[in-house]
Amino acid sequence: MSRYFDHAATTPVKPTAVQVLTEQMPRLANPSSLHGSGRRARLAVDSARSQVAAAAGADPSEVIFTSGGTEADNLALKGLYWQRRAGDSRRRRILLPGTEHHAVLDTAEWLEAQHGAELVIIPVDGEGMVDMAALGQLLSHNPETIALVTVMWANNEIGAVQPIADIGRLCAEAEIPFHTDAVQAFGSLPVSFAESSASTMALSGHKIGAPVGIGALLVRRDVKLVPVLHGGGQERDIRSGTLDAPGICAFGAVAEETVAHLPEEAARLAGLRDQLLDAALELEGVHLCGPDPRISPPLRMPNNLHIIVDGAEGDSLLFMLDMAGFDTATGSACTAGVPRPSHVLLAMGLTEVQARGAQRFSLGWTTTENDVAALAEALPGIIARSRSAGLAADTPRSAAQR
Repeated sequence: MSRYFDHAATTPVKPTAVQVLTEQMPRLANPSSLHGSGRRARLAVDSARSQVAAAAGADPSEVIFTSGGTEADNLALKGLYWQRRAGDSRRRRILLPGTEHHAVLDTAEWLEAQHGAELVIIPVDGEGMVDMAALGQLLSHNPETIALVTVMWANNEIGAVQPIADIGRLCAEAEIPFHTDAVQAFGSLPVSFAESSASTMALSGHKIGAPVGIGALLVRRDVKLVPVLHGGGQERDIRSGTLDAPGICAFGAVAEETVAHLPEEAARLAGLRDQLLDAALELEGVHLCGPDPRISPPLRMPNNLHIIVDGAEGDSLLFMLDMAGFDTATGSACTAGVPRPSHVLLAMGLTEVQARGAQRFSLGWTTTENDVAALAEALPGIIARSRSAGLAADTPRSAAQR
């Protein structure tokens, strides 16, 4: 049986979610129906909406259920951009760091290619943290041409936690809509939509132990979005479609449970992460990527460890770890299997050769002391074997492989 160190990609469904799904799925009813079964389904959805809102520091009316984080990000960026352009055609600029998740980055690039958006990259430092002075300057330069700003709360690869409240305040002062992808942060860090000053915020269920296929976009009541989906007008006319009542109920229950135990679980995972960090950094040519939790713990997610291994190929490390019974990642699961360096690491200033030696270990609710001890013990041999295989870039490749 594998030891799982890829919770940033998805985390196993929690027993609470299984219990709620088992209870709710036989009660088949459309929450929009007016009969008794439909009204009961609507009450269950509204209860779950309140649970998600309380867990995320929002009002229930601000919770728009979606199929997950990717849909939430698409709805936020497209909806905000089209709404802003409709109000003033000069609003074409989208400000974002180059370290954003592909759900945001690819959406912004699509708006650039198809709808005339101009992408303006917010600089980040060598740890992936946003340059706040540079952001302030960008916001002050022709603010009437800015459509929106988007910055993810916590990075899925390197674990960097951005000063979201400060960013939200700058955007609010400039009267610019601000979206934050909080998919990784929610359930791992204290998250408050109200205190963030964000206009919209994306959440995902399967990152916290709810089923895949359910998420939410938090939308302030004074924020207007052009819908991406059209149909029955569910969810404040912002997101049409029959609601997944069982999935929503499971999401709400898990969100409530996760946030209730967040402080002690975050401390537990940070301790395990630090044990693994110490073991990794004892090895020659292994470097921490992202903020150092030994120096600034609040700047890094408690369950994230990302290392660069000199002289090793990330895919080689991953496959050798996999063969040894450890599930890890070279970066985002959304780009797994694609033989190119992480865009996050390149945006931070790493070279392509350095970035190709990346390995991410993300911990979660199933991670134990034994898991960490086993991985720490296995790492030296796996790294040595991976280095002996050499970097793929050092071996001749045919034109078809390039």
